[in-house]
Order: sequence, then C-alpha cells, then structure tokens
Amino acid sequence: MSNADETPADAPMPAAERFKPLGMEALRALAHPLRVQIMNELSDFGPLTASGLAARLGESSGATSYHLRQLAKHNIIREVEGKGSARERWWEMSPGGVTIGSPETLETPAGREATELVSREWQLNNERRLAAFMRYGLERLGMEWRESASLSTAHLKLTHEQLKAFGEEYFELLDRLTTKYRGQETPGARRTQIQFNAFPLIDAAADDATGDADDRGPGA
Repeated sequence: MSNADETPADAPMPAAERFKPLGMEALRALAHPLRVQIMNELSDFGPLTASGLAARLGESSGATSYHLRQLAKHNIIREVEGKGSARERWWEMSPGGVTIGSPETLETPAGREATELVSREWQLNNERRLAAFMRYGLERLGMEWRESASLSTAHLKLTHEQLKAFGEEYFELLDRLTTKYRGQETPGARRTQIQFNAFPLIDAAADDATGDADDRGPGA
C-alpha cells in the first residue's frame, strides 16, 4: 500500500527504491492518527507550515510542529529548501511518497497493528476527499470538472501472481503519467487525487463464485 506524491525527486528514482516500504522504526513513527493526517495534507495539497497545518486540522501549531519534526527524522517528510524562515518553516513530502506493508513489519503483531492504523487513516482520508467532491464539486468547480472526473470499479478472478502483476503494471502507468504532468504550472490546473484499489474480496460464502464484471460509471 502506498501514498505517492508529486514531489519531484532530486534525481530519477528506480521503482524498487521509490516504492520501498517503510521499515519498522519509521512505520512506528508514522502510526499516529495526527501524523498520518499531516502526511495526507502535505501529500494532497502540497507544502504547508506548522501553523497552516494547525489551522487545517484544528490543532495547535506546537503539536503540528512537534509531529512534523518526528516525521522528518524518518525522511517521511522534509523541509522545503529556500522557502520560509527560522520561525516559519515549510514542509513537503519526501520524494516517492510512502509505502507500507513489508514482510518485516507484517510478521509481528506490533507491525500489523501499526500497518492497520496507517491504512485505516489513509482510507478514511480517501473517503473524505471523494465525499467532498461528490457533494460540492459541481457547485464549486462547475460541470466541466465534474464530467472530467472518473469513478471506476472492476471485478476479476485473479491468482495472487496475476494480482501482483496487475498492480505492477498500474504503478508503471501511474509513474509514466505522473512524470508527464508533474510540476506543471498550466493555468487552470488544480491539485488532483488519483485513487486506485485492487484487492481480493473476503467472502467465505461466495469464495468459489466465478465471473468478471465491470461497473464503470460515467464521468462523476
């Protein structure tokens, strides 16, 4: 599971390194609801200060400043070079974003608990972002943006090898497209979130059911 960001790397980063999961120490540091929320804000909306994050999250700037420093210790985020001052530092996601779910972290109860907490916070954030768009997108952005968005769900019967290959091909496509559009300053461009989930459904009653289906709605 990963939360990729458009922060440009200082140099091209191999896919294996870009999606390298956090180790146990870094995962423990991230596994705090407010720290995941801070990471989500920086990933979703770009660089922010501690006071800016505090205003967005309803926290004190002292609290956000402390948690920012803890995240920076593990290179989950980094200070924006050449921006701000000693009193007002700007923070951004480190290149490559965050990936969790390594065998090292999943083999212990503590690691699984931390992974579940981070995953749950990521999913809640995704749901909040999507719900906000569905509720306010047409009113605030207009019909063109509403029709340009896409919501898609597809169902396939796959082996775990095929599911892994599916994800790898998706990340190759995502990497190519994000590289194409990363850092653009085109008039009218807005921060955009791309969500994609591919996972085996857990349903014992229908475990042997077969069939593929696509449920693709129109531009949403």
